[in-house]
Amino acid sequence: MSKSKSSPTPLNPAHKPFVVLIHGLHQKAWIMQPLAMQLQSRGFATYQHNYYSLRDSIDKHSNSLNSWLLDNHYPSVAINLVGHSLGGLVIRDFISRYPQWNIGRCVTLGTPHKGSTTAKYVNNLLSPLVGNAYKNALDGQNAPLKKGVSLGVIAGNAPYGLGQIVLNYHNQKSKLSYPQCEHDGTVYVYETKLESATDHIILPVSHTGMLINQAVAEQTAYFLDHGMFKRPAIKKPANEKP
Repeated sequence: MSKSKSSPTPLNPAHKPFVVLIHGLHQKAWIMQPLAMQLQSRGFATYQHNYYSLRDSIDKHSNSLNSWLLDNHYPSVAINLVGHSLGGLVIRDFISRYPQWNIGRCVTLGTPHKGSTTAKYVNNLLSPLVGNAYKNALDGQNAPLKKGVSLGVIAGNAPYGLGQIVLNYHNQKSKLSYPQCEHDGTVYVYETKLESATDHIILPVSHTGMLINQAVAEQTAYFLDHGMFKRPAIKKPANEKP
């Protein structure tokens, strides 16, 4: 039985790994539905958490997730967390503030762990467009990843989206060369890297397009199952001994 975004955890959930999906800036929970359906088809129970990305600060986002879990989730059942963009920073903040939860594995999609250049420009020029999402989140001042947490990071390098206007300008201004200039249309690839992450992979997807991409869904599910991303096996030369 699949789990909708508003229904509580099933009475006997132990047979299904549980995944909380957390959307990004300017979005709502429904945008995570395609990815949720992909994970459900692979045996995961899912919940799409909704929060007010512009209005509230990151600590309130974490508190709202904690409140939902207190009302709906069994503490003994491990929680897997998947966050898109700002949602990945919510994951880090939530884990830091509420260490009592049993965290399984986490995956972030296009999350600017080092801070967002796009958000910095927008915050300086028209701050209401990033609201309270900048401070202690998109500014790169997020809580450090809790030691022992298994985190997989997926980055995109297909430069499509409104953010490319800002990033292309920044590339020229800062004279960035490859691979520093790679981005997904909103977030630079290098901004997604976190030294304490377990694994990092780059896929040819854009910042929003990754939410409906088959390869992203497959890699997300693979990491949640195995704690690493799936990579092609390296073929040995024909003349090399086994």
